[in-house]
Amino acid sequence: MKNKLCNVAMIVLSLATGLTATTVMAQDDTQAESKEAVANFLKTDPTLQKFVDESSGYAIFPSVGKGGLVVGGAHGKGLLYEKGAVTGQASMTQASFGAQAGGQSFAEIIFFETPAALNDFKTGKFEMSADLSAVAAAQGAAKSVKYKDGVAVFTLPKKGLMVQASIGGQKFKFEPLQPTGK
Repeated sequence: MKNKLCNVAMIVLSLATGLTATTVMAQDDTQAESKEAVANFLKTDPTLQKFVDESSGYAIFPSVGKGGLVVGGAHGKGLLYEKGAVTGQASMTQASFGAQAGGQSFAEIIFFETPAALNDFKTGKFEMSADLSAVAAAQGAAKSVKYKDGVAVFTLPKKGLMVQASIGGQKFKFEPLQPTGK
């Protein structure tokens, strides 16, 4: 039984990785895709602009691939912005277990209310658990959203279909931009 579960997990993670093959790109491409994703979030819900303007920073994952069949996984790469400037690259990995089937891709943006919350993300102390939920971006949805533990999360579906009632969390890795010396 454990062998079958491991095989299913490998297939699911392969599917999730395959859905995000387009996220493995040069930083310039990642910046262009990230800017487009932020623009799509703002087009869907202009009230998100207050989070962009007032947060200490935000991580944008323009294309997260997710797949599952009982065991699920997701992966995406993105950028961290502080005061409108890119300060580093980030990756997100998610594992889940429970009733789920399908595959999808979506964009995710995580706003950090305070410098402390932003620093937790940068130092690897930040994980999204089941008690912190993402809000699907929709016209006016951000009006009623409040930060929870210094964080607000929004998602924007791109393609695919995923049915799930599962538990799991997201883990993040941050790499600061290397200074360019002359």
